[in-house]
Amino acid sequence: MTNIKVIIPAYNEAESIALVIAEIPKIVNEVIVVDNNSTDDTSKIAQAAGATVLSQPLMGYGNACLKGMEYIANQTVKPEIIVFLDGDYSDYPEELTKIVKPIIEDEIDLVIGARVKELREEGAMMPQQIFGNWLATSLMRLFFAAKFTDLGPFRAIKYQKLLDLKMQDPTYGWTVEMQLKSKRQCLSYIEVPVHYKKRIGVSKVSGTIKGSIFAGAKILSWIFKYSIKK
Repeated sequence: MTNIKVIIPAYNEAESIALVIAEIPKIVNEVIVVDNNSTDDTSKIAQAAGATVLSQPLMGYGNACLKGMEYIANQTVKPEIIVFLDGDYSDYPEELTKIVKPIIEDEIDLVIGARVKELREEGAMMPQQIFGNWLATSLMRLFFAAKFTDLGPFRAIKYQKLLDLKMQDPTYGWTVEMQLKSKRQCLSYIEVPVHYKKRIGVSKVSGTIKGSIFAGAKILSWIFKYSIKK
């Protein structure tokens, strides 16, 4: 059986985290929730729901993901696949099986859950998110001939390939960094259409003007940084 671990960065997701954990398929060996300095009961609820809970006081999506990777690196038995999933219940955790399927059956290195319009609940993505995704993936297509259409956080990657990427972005540039480095290192990748619904609670990124601008700037900085390196 394939060893699969899930990393969930979480900041103030007390209302949703138990729902997310409950719907993760049983094929997963361990669910790792990284509490990113929450001020609510995220940690307590996640632990009660059966997850391994880590604390990462350094704020930032990437910092939380890196904390989860650090924990896995210290384990004796390493996983074959790492899945990244948000804790806000906007994704459908049960779709994890189709996210990992191309890796297990076809040896694909990276699978992105693409939040396609026809499977997306109305209002689930803010206009700035939709535009930002379009702009970022269009630039990636222009500069790197990449075929990505989304920067969706619901994704799976072979563990060793993830290590090879030497991920470093501490904030919201994490997703685009992974995709750009995967393209540069000639990893095989595919997008799988996934359902997407309105999140529980207010988004820390698209829910504020400051968050949207900061995330957009981080994403574009990675794209232009890599275009200069070409």
